[in-house]
Amino acid sequence: MATSRWTAAPARTASPRRRGAVLEHAILDAALEQLGTVGWKGLTMEGVAAEAQTGKAALYRRWPSKEDLVADALVSGLPRLEAAPDLGNVREDLLALCRQVRQIMFSRPGIALRAVIHECDQLHTERFEGVIVGNVVEPTVELLRAVIMRGIGRGEVRSDAADGYVLDAVPAMMMYRSKMCGSEWSDRELEEMIDRLMLPLLRPYGA
Repeated sequence: MATSRWTAAPARTASPRRRGAVLEHAILDAALEQLGTVGWKGLTMEGVAAEAQTGKAALYRRWPSKEDLVADALVSGLPRLEAAPDLGNVREDLLALCRQVRQIMFSRPGIALRAVIHECDQLHTERFEGVIVGNVVEPTVELLRAVIMRGIGRGEVRSDAADGYVLDAVPAMMMYRSKMCGSEWSDRELEEMIDRLMLPLLRPYGA
């Protein structure tokens, strides 16, 4: 008896429904992806839902607005600055730290953050001020403080240099020139900022 050439395809198992933290992670990841591709102005809750392959209701149950969603996506996604560089002198430590900050700014979450900074109006920028300060500015300042205090201990840096104005200089310059001038912060630009701005600010009096 002849057998059929055709065999039934195996039954396809349905994908398990995502819930809880798994679904939340997918939505936050989709929000970062959308920010990187369509920007702040182009991002919609519908677009994020489609990217995450879920329904809008899943977003609105967790985040009442796109501002809330984007804030959580940035906080969860931005890489962390873990430790201050210790390369033996303050110039190399500052350069290494600035390169770490640049790497964060050009990571996928960093690009998403830049889209928010560049495209938001004043009202929305204020909404994200805590995200920017708490996840970029303050960690950078704390590591700058560690670098400068180590430089003071080595006698490279004047004893009163670890003040707020000096510590704000690097994050302020990097954020300002990125937003206002579109600076990509090449190695040469970082070196110029350190050599022409930071080292004169830190140099011991009379040196």
